[in-house]
Amino acid sequence: MADTIFVLNGPNMNLLGLREPEIYGSDTLDDIAGQLEDRARELDLKIDMRQSNHEGHLIDWLHEAQASGAKAVILNAAAFTHTSVALHDAIKSIRTPVIEVHLSNPHKREDFRHLSWVGRAARGTIAGFGALSYLLALEAAARL
Repeated sequence: MADTIFVLNGPNMNLLGLREPEIYGSDTLDDIAGQLEDRARELDLKIDMRQSNHEGHLIDWLHEAQASGAKAVILNAAAFTHTSVALHDAIKSIRTPVIEVHLSNPHKREDFRHLSWVGRAARGTIAGFGALSYLLALEAAARL
C-alpha cells in the first residue's frame, strides 16, 4: 500500500456542507473525496477516505496505516484536535507521516481551538483554505 494515502476525518465531518457553511464551506466530505481521488490518480496514488465520530476508530486507523505500509495519513481530527492526547500518542507511535489538515484556520477562532494535540505530533499542518487544504495536504504527502 505504499502508494496509498489514508485520509481520516473526525467527528461531525459527515455533516460538511450542512454544518456552519460560513466556517467550513459548502463542499461535502464526498465532494472533497472526489477532488482528492481525481488528483491522486494524476499523482499515481490511491486515497483511502474514512470518517468516524469515534476517537478509537481514528486511533485504530492510524495503526492500520502503519501496518499496511501507507505512504502517509492526512488527518482532520476535527474537535479531537484540541482534546485528544490519545491521538497525539497514536501519531507519535507510528512511523507513517501524518499531515494535520483543517478547513478553517483554528488560530482565527475561539481560544480553545488554538491548542492542537494533533499538530504537536504531526509532520506538518495545513489549515484555513477550505477544501483546498486537503488538496494541498495531498500534494505534500505525494512528495514525502
